[in-house]
Amino acid sequence: MRWWLLVAALWILVVLTVPDIQARNRPHKQDRLSRRAKRKRAGQGHGRATESRVRLVPGPSVPVERKGNTLYLESYRNLPEQHTSYNIIPGKQGQCAYQDLTMFDQAVWSPKPCVTCLCTRGRVVCDEVTCPRMHCQFSFTPAGQCCPVCSEPGPGLSLEFSGDSPVPNDPGEPLTPLTKEEIQRALWREEEKLLEEEDRQRKKDEAKKKRRKQRKEQEERQRKLVEKRRKVEEEELRLQVEMEEEKWRRPEEIDRSWKEETESEAREKERKLEVEEKKQEEILRKKSEAAEEVWLRGDVFQMPPKEPEKPNLLPTPIPRPLTVTEEELEEDTVLVVNRGGLPPGCDISEDTVTCDNAKLTYFPPLSIAELKSLSLEGNNISSIPAEAFNGIPNLEWINLKKNKLTSAGIDAKAFKGLQMLRRLYLDGNLLEAVPSDLPPTLQELKISENKLRGINKNSFQGLSSLVILELEGNLLSEGNVDPEAFAPLSQLSYLRFGRNYFRTVPQGLPATLLELYLENNLIEEISETVFNQTLSLNVVCLRHNKLDETRIAPMSWINHRNLESIDLSHNHLYLVPSYLPRSLVHLVLVGNHIERIPGYVFAHMEPGLEYLYLSYNKLDGEGIEPESFFGSYNSMVELCLDHNQLVTVPSGINEMTSLHFLRLDNNRIRNIADDGLCDPNHSGDSTLVALRLENNYLDPQKISPTAFSCVHYSSSVVLKPQRTK
Repeated sequence: MRWWLLVAALWILVVLTVPDIQARNRPHKQDRLSRRAKRKRAGQGHGRATESRVRLVPGPSVPVERKGNTLYLESYRNLPEQHTSYNIIPGKQGQCAYQDLTMFDQAVWSPKPCVTCLCTRGRVVCDEVTCPRMHCQFSFTPAGQCCPVCSEPGPGLSLEFSGDSPVPNDPGEPLTPLTKEEIQRALWREEEKLLEEEDRQRKKDEAKKKRRKQRKEQEERQRKLVEKRRKVEEEELRLQVEMEEEKWRRPEEIDRSWKEETESEAREKERKLEVEEKKQEEILRKKSEAAEEVWLRGDVFQMPPKEPEKPNLLPTPIPRPLTVTEEELEEDTVLVVNRGGLPPGCDISEDTVTCDNAKLTYFPPLSIAELKSLSLEGNNISSIPAEAFNGIPNLEWINLKKNKLTSAGIDAKAFKGLQMLRRLYLDGNLLEAVPSDLPPTLQELKISENKLRGINKNSFQGLSSLVILELEGNLLSEGNVDPEAFAPLSQLSYLRFGRNYFRTVPQGLPATLLELYLENNLIEEISETVFNQTLSLNVVCLRHNKLDETRIAPMSWINHRNLESIDLSHNHLYLVPSYLPRSLVHLVLVGNHIERIPGYVFAHMEPGLEYLYLSYNKLDGEGIEPESFFGSYNSMVELCLDHNQLVTVPSGINEMTSLHFLRLDNNRIRNIADDGLCDPNHSGDSTLVALRLENNYLDPQKISPTAFSCVHYSSSVVLKPQRTK
C-alpha cells in the first residue's frame, strides 16, 4: 500500500515539476546569447554548463546507486522512466519537522512545483522529478505539466547527435536515449534558428523602409529643384522686362516719378542709393548688359567716385536657357532626357541644350538635327574638331564662354557648315586670333577676355551680316589692328574695344557704326580724321583713358549731326572741351580735374545740351562764368555739379527754363540768394522737380522762402544733413 502511495506521489511530482524545470531550462531570450558565448568559451563543456541545479545529499538509511550523472533510489529502480534524486533532512523519530511544520510518518507533500517530499521514520525524503528521455524529433511541454511530450510521436524514432546536428536514428537500430544536456542544446539551436530568421526578416523590413525613404527623399529633391528652376526662370524674366522698360524710359517718366515721391520716400531712397549702386554694378557686370543709355540720360542720380559699369544698348538677346549651378547638380539628382547622346550634366529643353559647368573636357558628340541653341559655358573644352557640328547643323546660337579653347585647337572648318548660325560667344578662352571661316550668316560675335594679339585684313572676311562685335580685354592696339580689317563689315553697328592697349582711336572704322566703346585703354589723343567716315556715329565712350582737352582736335567731331552721347569721364581734363559735336545731347565728364567751364562752350549746339554731368571735379566759384551755360538755357534737363568746391550757386542756373533735376550737394555753399535758383521775373510753370543741397554749409533757417519758388514740390528739396563750420 505504501508503495502505491509513493507511485502516486511521484506522478503528482511529475505534473508539478515540469513547468518549473521548463522555466529553469529555457532562459530568457535576452540572456541566451550571453550564456551561449560562455558555453563557447568553455570549449567542450555543454555537459558541465548544464549540471543539475538540485544538490543531492543521500542519508544513511536510504540506499542510493549512481549511474553516470543520475542517482537512483533502490526502492524505485523498477519504476519505468522515472529517475529520482533525494535531499534527506534529519527529523524526529517517527515524525518529521519541515519548515516549522510537523509531519507524520509516511506523510507526502509538495513544497514547490515538481518536487514531492515523504516523511519516513523521522526523515524527510524530497524527490525532484527528472523528466524521461524523449524518443521523438519534436516535443513540447503542455500547460500545467513539468515534462515535455512528443508533438509528432513515431515508433522507433529518437534524436541522435552527430557533432552539433541532430539526425533521426535508423528505425532498425536500438534507441539511443538523449541526455538532458543534448536536449537542451537541440532546443537552443532551434531557438537560434528562430532568432536568425527573425533577424533576417527585421533586416529585410528595415531595407524596405530605407528604400522607401530614399525614394521619397529623391522625389522631394526633384520637386524642390523643379520649383527652384521655375523661380529662377520667373526672376530672370522679371529682370529682363524691367531692364527693357528702363531702357526706353524717357525724362517725362522720370519727372512724373519724382512728382509722386513724398519727402519720406526721397530720404529713404537717398539712403539706399549707395548700397543699391554696388549691387547693380555686380549684376550689370555679370549680365554684360548695362544701362549706358540710362547713365548718359541721367537716371543714376548718385554719382560714384569711380566709373560705373556701362549698360549694353543691344537689342534684347536670345534668352539663355535655364541652368543649374555645379553645387545644385552635386546636391540634387535630376532625371535628364537623354537625347542625341547627351553627356552627364547636360539638359535639353525644346530646341536648346545646356551643358554649363558640366566639367566637360571635350566637345560632346551631339546628333539632334532640330537643335537651335547650344550652351557649353564654364567647362574645360580645349578643342573643336572639324566634325563637331555635323549632327547639329541648324544651330543659331553657340555659347562657348569660359573654356580653354586655343586657336590651334579649333579646326579651320569647324564652324563652316553652320549656315544658320547668328550668334557666337567665345569670351573667356585662350584664343590668340579670330577663328577662320566663320559662317556669313553671323550677326553677333563676342571674343572678349582672350589673348588676341592682332587682327589682320582677313580676320572678318565674309562677315557682311555682322552687326555686333565685342573684342574687350585682349592684347590689341593700333599697331596690330589692320585698318582694312573692318572693310568686310558692311553692317557693323556696335563695336567694343574696351580694356585693350590702344593709344589712339583705331583707323578704318566702318561707316555704318552707331556705337563705339573704347573705355579703359591708353588713348591720349583724338585726331582730326579718325571719325571722318563714321558719320552715323551716335554714342562714343572714352572713359578711363588719358585724354586732355589739348589733344582733342577741333575738327574731330564738331560737324557730326548724329553724335548725341559722349562719355569722357575719368580722363585728364582740366576744362570742359571745346568744339564738341553740334548734335550733342548727353555729356559725361565725371571724375576729371575740371576747374573751369569756358563761356559759350555749349552755344553752337542744336537743339542744345540736355544732360550734363560734372560731378567729382574741382569747380569753384571762379571757374564758372556768366556765359558758361549759354546755349543750354532752354534745353538743359539734368545738371549735376555735386562733389565740387562751389561756394555759391553758379550763375545762369536760374535762367534754365527746362531744368528738372539739379545736384549741388557736397560743395561749400554757404548761402542761397533769392534769385540764385529761381528767376522771380519768370512767370511760367515750375519745372524743377528735384533739388539736392545736402552736405554744404547752409543754415536752412536763413534761406528765404522765395529761394525755392520754382521748385515744383517743397518736399523735393533735400537740405539735410549740412556740415558744421
